[in-house]
Amino acid sequence: MNDKILQHADINAQVNLRPRERIVLTAREMFYHHGIRSVGIEAITEAAGTNKMTLYRHFGSKDDLIVECIQKAVAEGCNFWDELEGKYPGDPKAQLAAWVQNCAERLGSDERGCEMANAAVELAEEDHPARRVIEDAKKRFRGRLAELCERAGLEQPRMVADMLGLLLEGAKISRQSEGAEGPSARFKRMADEIIATVGGQGDKA
Repeated sequence: MNDKILQHADINAQVNLRPRERIVLTAREMFYHHGIRSVGIEAITEAAGTNKMTLYRHFGSKDDLIVECIQKAVAEGCNFWDELEGKYPGDPKAQLAAWVQNCAERLGSDERGCEMANAAVELAEEDHPARRVIEDAKKRFRGRLAELCERAGLEQPRMVADMLGLLLEGAKISRQSEGAEGPSARFKRMADEIIATVGGQGDKA
């Protein structure tokens, strides 16, 4: 197996986790850095310090493993929304500002973009089970962002949410193609401008 594909997952084999958790953690890392299609079951089991029999005992197929990896990413995304509310209770404007700031910071550090978006591009089959998970997650994301914009008192909450969502998706692609110094570096400035103009918050401190 190519050492470059294994190097990102080596640390996982050293973590004291149960086989199922270790397999998922390893697969997510390898899928993210090298692509779902280019990473096979043998590479995953080797990096996770297990074997194919164990993997197939927990997952009936590679597709089942892919779904589990995407569901983990979705759960982490949901936790982030909960953390925003917990950190800034009763202050939706602060929550929205923190969301923008967090997205800007992640754009600066994530070279490979969105885990779910990358998977959606690779999994071209419309009936792939992971696509439904991704689609549902993205819809929930749009809904929560629109709800936050509404609670923050923006004039066109759904329009603002859609514009921010599209801006973020585009910035992730730009980050991969043009690097951290490209247009994605201005994400926060552009997001703030959308909130100020379309959301009607320009004169409201």
